[in-house]
Amino acid sequence: MTTVESATKILDTMLGHLGFIATIEVHESDDGPCLQIHSADSEAIIGHEGDRLDDIQYLVNRILRRHSPNAERIRVDCEFFRSIQEDQLKEEVTRVAERVSATGNPFQLRPLNAYYRRLVHHILAEDSRVTSHSPQGEERLKRITISAKPKPNATP
Repeated sequence: MTTVESATKILDTMLGHLGFIATIEVHESDDGPCLQIHSADSEAIIGHEGDRLDDIQYLVNRILRRHSPNAERIRVDCEFFRSIQEDQLKEEVTRVAERVSATGNPFQLRPLNAYYRRLVHHILAEDSRVTSHSPQGEERLKRITISAKPKPNATP
């Protein structure tokens, strides 16, 4: 059985024990395999701002790695919630970068988990006008600061 097949079975069993009727589709993404849940109970599966979906994804990967320590990481999404969140975050970060670049004033984003922080840093990596910084520490949610890069002095 492949990693994706095992993860699908784990997720299906977990959702069944929780009382959810759902179908699961496998999608390939830039970040690897994604198990997409479709259910009439999608709001309950997603939870508040995706917290329950994060927990389900964590448990699926934890159980999967217990049985197969070298298994690739599996993303779990429900009704494309994560995809929509990522698109909205990209738009937000782009707007903030424009504002920071124009004003020179740094801006702190809302608290983000590690995945979304990596996404923000990746989005801004190619932008020569701004830089991003995450604070150190063990907190699960952290605020990234976006700052303007110093402009090079023009030579006469």
